[in-house]
This record gives sequence, C-alpha cells and structure tokens, in this order.
Amino acid sequence: MSTRFPRVASLKSPAGLRARLAELGVALPCDDKIAPAGTSPLAEPLALGDGLAAPNRFVVQPMEGWDGTPEGLPSELTRRRWQRFGQSGAGWMWGGEAVAVRPDGRANPHQLVASPETAASLGRLRVALLEAARDAGHPEPVVGLQLTHSGRWSRPAAGGRAPRIAFRHPILDPRVEADAAALLSDEELPGLVAAFADAARLAEAEGYAFVDVKHCHGYLLHEFLAARGRAGRYGGASLEARARLGLEIVEAVRKAAPSLRLGVRLSLFDGVPHRTSPDGARGEPEPHATPYLLGFGVDAEAPERMDLTEPVALVRALAERGVGWINVTASSPYYAPHLQRPATFPPSDGYPPPEDPLLGVARLLGAARELKRALPELVVVSSGWSYLQDFLPHVAQACLREGWFDAVGLGRMVLSYPELPADVLAGRPLARGKICRTFSDCTTAPRQGLVSGCYPLDDFYRQRPERAALETAKRSAAG
Repeated sequence: MSTRFPRVASLKSPAGLRARLAELGVALPCDDKIAPAGTSPLAEPLALGDGLAAPNRFVVQPMEGWDGTPEGLPSELTRRRWQRFGQSGAGWMWGGEAVAVRPDGRANPHQLVASPETAASLGRLRVALLEAARDAGHPEPVVGLQLTHSGRWSRPAAGGRAPRIAFRHPILDPRVEADAAALLSDEELPGLVAAFADAARLAEAEGYAFVDVKHCHGYLLHEFLAARGRAGRYGGASLEARARLGLEIVEAVRKAAPSLRLGVRLSLFDGVPHRTSPDGARGEPEPHATPYLLGFGVDAEAPERMDLTEPVALVRALAERGVGWINVTASSPYYAPHLQRPATFPPSDGYPPPEDPLLGVARLLGAARELKRALPELVVVSSGWSYLQDFLPHVAQACLREGWFDAVGLGRMVLSYPELPADVLAGRPLARGKICRTFSDCTTAPRQGLVSGCYPLDDFYRQRPERAALETAKRSAAG
C-alpha cells in the first residue's frame, strides 16, 4: 500500500493550499485571486536582451511526443503538438522539444534529429507554431530549438539501448547495460562539439531565435558535470574539467551561428537514484556510499540536500560565454522523477512518491529563486508547476511579483490544457476538466514504446488505438 498525501484538488482554495504548505514547513507565496486581465505579473513582457522580448512570462517547456519518423523527421502528431504550443498564448517556446544533434544521441527511435535532411521540416514546425499563435490572436512568441545528445539514455534504434556514458556509475550502469565500451573517449568529443555547432547552424538558417544546449535530466552534458570518476581533460575533481565539454559546445555554437541567442536548461541539483521500497509504499534511495560523488549540485555528505555552489559557478561560466538565459530543472525522470516531475501517480517504471509532491514543487521553485538571487542579471525560467494544478496561476503571479525568478515554465500542463496561459492572461476561469492531474500517462506511454500525449484528458489521444495498449501496460505494472 503506497503512502497517501492530500491531493491538491482536495485543498479546495488558495487558503487550503497555504495551510497544507504551512503543515509541510514550506514558504511558498500564493495569492487568493487570479489577477484581472492585463494586471498580472504574468502578463508583463520580458526583456531577453539585444532588443528581443517575450510578450508575457509564460514559457512552454520542451515536450517530446516520441512520434517522429525513423529518419528523425516530424510527423503529423509532432506538428499538432507544436500547433497547440502556438495556441497556448505563452510568450516563449523553450525549444519545442529535444532534438538530437546526431542519430546515435536519440533517446528513442522516434526522436527528431537535426541534419541537412531534416532541417527544412524543423523549420516548418516553427512556422506552423507561429501561424497557430497568429490565428489564435496571440502575440508572436519567441521560439527556439533544444539540442541534445542523450548519452547514457540513448536508444537510437528499435533494437534496444545503445548508451554512451561520461563515466562509470555503479547504480545506473546496470540499469542501461552500460559497460566499458560505452564510455566516450576524449578523442570522440571534438566530433560531438562539431555536431552541436552544425545543428545550431541549421537552426539559425531555419529562423529560430535561439538554441538550448541541454544540460539536464541525466543526458550527456548533464552527466559530464558529475564525472568526478572520469580520467582525462573532461573529468575529475575540478568543475572546470567536468564543465569543459559543455563550455566548448557553447563557444562552438556561438561561432557557428552568431545571430542565435543561447539558453541552457540545467538540472541545477541532482539526487541519489531511487527505487521502490520493499513494501511498495514509496520510493527510496538506492544503497550508496558517502561521500556521494556521483551527482551534481548535491551535498556529498547528505545527498538528499542540494548544494548549489558548483551550479552557480557553472552558470557564471556559461554567462561569461554569452548564455543569458537559464531554465532551471532538476535530476532525471529516469532515476529520480519525484525531484524533476512531482506527481501523485508514478509512471510505470517509477515508484510511489517518497514525499508530498508539494515539497518537490517548492524545492524546484526555491532552487530557481536561489539562482536568481545569486545571478540577478540572468533571465531565470522556473519549472515544476503542473502539480499545483488549479492553484498554478495563484502561486505563479505571487512568485513573479516577489521577484523569485523571471518566467513560469509549463510542461505536462500544456499537453492537457494548452490554452491555460491564454485563459489566465485574459482573466478567464480555468477549465478544470483540462487541468493536468499528474496521472503520468504522458510518461508511461513512451516507456512502453507508445507515442506520448495526455491520454486521460485530451480527447484526441483518448480515442487513439494506443490507449488500449497503455491501459494493458498499466494494469500489468500494477501487478
């Protein structure tokens, strides 16, 4: 029997949410009412530098659908998702979705790939998004492309995993069947730098305003930040060495595509990989030694606590190289999803929440706040909002008013309720039947090799044939 926590919807009012937060010992601002149209901090334009501005403070986070073609091209499902992003009313589209810079870096056989053969189709996605925004009567959003290599979590073909790792990890290596041959050598890394630069050049040619050099969720550039056990120029005790690959990529991207702005989505802190407890009641950390030297942004002596000393130093180094925007997230959906994506219901390969998910929300928002305090000149985008459900705008406008960060990044919520930003900005009541309740089907489906979408709340996905296979997989996972 899993541990039960009060569901957000049961809290009934902002006062109820504040009372629950007080019980948890969490300080998180929450307004009683959603501000009328045109008066909310969420409606304020956001200056992004060099004359560029987002028309409001809502950001659509990268959301993959596992629905591209085997060649790395978008499908009609991909196009529909991007059009819905445009219809959202959000002023900033952070990368659309993760696009692999070369085929071996795909996280799944249907991930998009940036190449000369796919460039025009990636450009058409951007155009479709902008047309959808215009047709809905929204201001033109700022649109970028997220560039990635999946590293340890690479699965580029239907045959199975093909991990490429930054260092040997005693807990995660067995999970992905990684051996010594999976370790990327120093001699291979210049080719990877060139691949990011080539992908950025394509994005620039197709009209994207920026690229995100992805450093999060356990993918390759994030993993390098914890590569203390790696020998050579790109690992060891020194943060300078562990950050070298990402900084070389940023510099190469700037040189290859000088008109592009640069952002980095960064897992600001990590955690020990988790598993389901023997009684099935909750998630628990895998057995591990201390000091714990396998994570980034963690207190080595107490790895359940974050330590932002190195992350802040890294962000300073990124800023010195022209990165003006940081999108804050945490850990990885593969091994500690409660830190990265607070939810009531775990995905099929997850575990029951080990804490009230509100603590996860507060931790993510607090980390973004700490980064903004440390580097106020940077634009900081926050993540982790969907679990707040009906109270999302109440907390978001309060946090912005108090200067916690600059923008509010929405992920899962946009799959079920893409119009939420438009409704909030117009002062309309929320459509409660569309609000994401964190059922995690959008994660469980791709874990089963199915396309991702909101099967419970989006009629389009509810009627798709994959839904039956998803329900079968969920019943099997439940035992």
